[in-house]
Amino acid sequence: MKMYFSQSSRVNRTLSEKEIARNALLSDLEKTKKALEIAYAGFDNVTEPDLIDCYIYEMNSVLKRYKFLMEQAAAILPLPEENTHSAALNAETPVTTLTV
Repeated sequence: MKMYFSQSSRVNRTLSEKEIARNALLSDLEKTKKALEIAYAGFDNVTEPDLIDCYIYEMNSVLKRYKFLMEQAAAILPLPEENTHSAALNAETPVTTLTV
């Protein structure tokens, strides 16, 4: 049995600098979120006054980093390729290509 597939769906493309920066920012946000969860968990499980102070400082530090990263994320606009690509997908569905 022969099968025919279109090669147009397998377009190799390189990431632009903006996409790389956006992916790095999202990765940093995810790491910061996990660090904050760890700091809160540590704070909840300590009873020594020095360790309580340590976790309070750590939570404040991670929260400031998270705030900074969120401001950076807000400054980055959606990528233009995403907007045009999703519009093209919405305009031409498999049903419209079959009926035309």
